[in-house]
Amino acid sequence: MNAGNRSAELEQLIAEFEASGLRELHVVRDGLEIYLSNDGNSVGLSTGAAAPAPMAASAAAAPAAASTAAVAAPAASDWPDGALVIRAPYLGTFYRAPKPGSAPYVEVGDKVTAESELCLVEVMKLFTTVRAEGHGVVHAILASDGSLVEADQPLFVIVAD
Repeated sequence: MNAGNRSAELEQLIAEFEASGLRELHVVRDGLEIYLSNDGNSVGLSTGAAAPAPMAASAAAAPAAASTAAVAAPAASDWPDGALVIRAPYLGTFYRAPKPGSAPYVEVGDKVTAESELCLVEVMKLFTTVRAEGHGVVHAILASDGSLVEADQPLFVIVAD
Protein backbone atom coordinates (compact mmCIF):
# COMPACT_ATOMS: atom_id res chain seq x y z
CA MET A 1 0.00 0.00 0.00
CA ASN A 2 1.43 3.38 -0.90
CA ALA A 3 1.68 6.28 1.53
CA GLY A 4 -1.20 8.20 -0.11
CA ASN A 5 -3.62 5.28 0.25
CA ARG A 6 -2.53 4.64 3.84
CA SER A 7 -2.99 8.30 4.73
CA ALA A 8 -6.47 8.35 3.18
CA GLU A 9 -7.40 5.15 5.04
CA LEU A 10 -6.17 6.64 8.32
CA GLU A 11 -8.17 9.81 7.78
CA GLN A 12 -11.31 7.75 7.04
CA LEU A 13 -10.74 5.52 10.08
CA ILE A 14 -10.33 8.56 12.33
CA ALA A 15 -13.46 10.22 10.96
CA GLU A 16 -15.51 7.06 11.44
CA PHE A 17 -14.09 6.58 14.94
CA GLU A 18 -14.95 10.16 15.94
CA ALA A 19 -18.50 9.77 14.59
CA SER A 20 -19.01 6.37 16.25
CA GLY A 21 -19.15 7.43 19.88
CA LEU A 22 -16.68 4.66 20.76
CA ARG A 23 -14.30 5.43 23.57
CA GLU A 24 -11.33 3.39 22.30
CA LEU A 25 -10.34 1.53 19.14
CA HIS A 26 -7.33 -0.73 18.59
CA VAL A 27 -6.63 -1.98 15.03
CA VAL A 28 -3.80 -4.21 13.78
CA ARG A 29 -3.60 -4.71 10.01
CA ASP A 30 -0.87 -5.14 7.37
CA GLY A 31 1.99 -4.43 9.79
CA LEU A 32 0.30 -1.29 11.12
CA GLU A 33 -0.98 -0.97 14.68
CA ILE A 34 -3.30 1.91 15.59
CA TYR A 35 -4.74 2.87 18.95
CA LEU A 36 -7.40 5.61 19.08
CA SER A 37 -8.91 6.98 22.27
CA ASN A 38 -11.49 9.67 22.98
CA ASP A 39 -10.28 10.19 26.55
CA GLY A 40 -7.80 12.86 25.39
CA ASN A 41 -4.90 11.26 27.23
CA SER A 42 -3.24 9.03 24.68
CA VAL A 43 -2.72 8.36 21.02
CA GLY A 44 -0.38 6.00 19.24
CA LEU A 45 0.46 4.29 15.99
CA SER A 46 3.23 1.90 15.10
CA THR A 47 4.41 0.18 11.95
CA GLY A 48 6.18 -2.51 13.97
CA ALA A 49 4.95 -5.57 15.79
CA ALA A 50 4.91 -3.86 19.17
CA ALA A 51 3.07 -0.65 19.87
CA PRO A 52 5.02 2.23 21.36
CA ALA A 53 4.02 3.51 24.77
CA PRO A 54 1.01 5.81 24.37
CA MET A 55 1.94 9.46 24.22
CA ALA A 56 0.06 12.37 25.70
CA ALA A 57 -1.73 14.36 23.02
CA SER A 58 -0.18 17.55 24.37
CA ALA A 59 3.24 16.15 23.49
CA ALA A 60 2.26 16.49 19.85
CA ALA A 61 2.02 20.27 19.92
CA ALA A 62 3.85 21.40 16.78
CA PRO A 63 6.36 24.18 17.06
CA ALA A 64 5.10 27.54 15.81
CA ALA A 65 7.58 27.61 12.95
CA ALA A 66 7.09 24.05 11.74
CA SER A 67 7.86 23.86 8.05
CA THR A 68 9.30 21.47 5.53
CA ALA A 69 12.99 21.69 6.27
CA ALA A 70 16.15 19.66 6.17
CA VAL A 71 19.15 20.04 8.39
CA ALA A 72 22.60 20.43 6.89
CA ALA A 73 23.24 16.99 5.48
CA PRO A 74 25.20 15.41 2.67
CA ALA A 75 23.60 15.46 -0.77
CA ALA A 76 22.32 12.14 -2.15
CA SER A 77 25.38 11.95 -4.41
CA ASP A 78 27.60 12.06 -1.29
CA TRP A 79 25.94 9.09 0.42
CA PRO A 80 28.08 5.95 0.56
CA ASP A 81 27.31 3.18 -1.93
CA GLY A 82 24.67 0.84 -0.58
CA ALA A 83 23.35 3.38 1.92
CA LEU A 84 19.89 2.65 3.27
CA VAL A 85 17.63 5.69 3.04
CA ILE A 86 14.74 5.74 5.51
CA ARG A 87 11.80 7.76 4.18
CA ALA A 88 8.72 9.38 5.73
CA PRO A 89 5.70 7.06 5.54
CA TYR A 90 3.42 10.01 4.78
CA LEU A 91 3.03 13.76 5.21
CA GLY A 92 3.34 14.74 8.85
CA THR A 93 5.40 16.33 11.60
CA PHE A 94 8.83 14.81 12.26
CA TYR A 95 9.86 14.26 15.89
CA ARG A 96 13.34 13.00 16.85
CA ALA A 97 12.36 12.20 20.46
CA PRO A 98 9.49 10.25 22.04
CA LYS A 99 8.32 13.37 23.90
CA PRO A 100 9.37 17.00 24.29
CA GLY A 101 12.49 17.36 26.42
CA SER A 102 13.52 13.72 25.95
CA ALA A 103 16.75 12.61 24.34
CA PRO A 104 16.45 11.88 20.60
CA TYR A 105 15.94 8.27 19.56
CA VAL A 106 19.24 8.34 17.61
CA GLU A 107 22.15 10.62 16.75
CA VAL A 108 24.56 10.57 13.83
CA GLY A 109 27.09 7.79 14.51
CA ASP A 110 24.71 5.59 16.52
CA LYS A 111 24.54 1.89 15.61
CA VAL A 112 21.05 0.65 14.76
CA THR A 113 19.31 -2.63 14.00
CA ALA A 114 16.30 -3.28 11.81
CA GLU A 115 14.00 -2.77 14.80
CA SER A 116 15.65 0.38 16.17
CA GLU A 117 13.26 3.30 16.54
CA LEU A 118 14.54 6.38 14.70
CA CYS A 119 11.76 8.95 15.04
CA LEU A 120 8.03 9.62 15.10
CA VAL A 121 5.94 11.08 12.28
CA GLU A 122 2.65 12.56 13.49
CA VAL A 123 -0.43 13.23 11.44
CA MET A 124 -3.79 14.18 12.94
CA LYS A 125 -2.57 13.26 16.45
CA LEU A 126 -1.57 9.75 15.35
CA PHE A 127 2.07 8.82 15.72
CA THR A 128 3.98 6.41 13.49
CA THR A 129 7.20 4.99 14.83
CA VAL A 130 9.74 4.92 12.00
CA ARG A 131 12.22 2.06 12.33
CA ALA A 132 15.68 1.56 10.82
CA GLU A 133 14.70 -1.37 8.53
CA GLY A 134 18.31 -2.60 8.50
CA HIS A 135 21.57 -2.83 10.44
CA GLY A 136 24.20 -0.12 10.32
CA VAL A 137 25.29 3.29 11.53
CA VAL A 138 23.27 6.49 11.25
CA HIS A 139 25.20 8.50 8.64
CA ALA A 140 22.85 11.50 8.35
CA ILE A 141 19.63 12.89 9.80
CA LEU A 142 17.88 14.80 7.01
CA ALA A 143 14.97 16.51 8.78
CA SER A 144 14.73 18.99 11.64
CA ASP A 145 12.83 18.17 14.81
CA GLY A 146 9.29 19.54 14.57
CA SER A 147 9.47 20.10 10.82
CA LEU A 148 6.78 19.13 8.34
CA VAL A 149 7.93 16.25 6.14
CA GLU A 150 6.41 15.08 2.88
CA ALA A 151 5.43 11.50 2.08
CA ASP A 152 8.49 9.55 0.90
CA GLN A 153 10.89 12.35 1.95
CA PRO A 154 14.30 10.98 3.02
CA LEU A 155 14.69 11.23 6.81
CA PHE A 156 17.80 9.19 7.63
CA VAL A 157 20.77 7.67 5.82
CA ILE A 158 22.12 4.45 7.33
CA VAL A 159 25.31 2.76 6.16
CA ALA A 160 26.33 -0.82 6.84
CA ASP A 161 28.83 -1.17 9.66
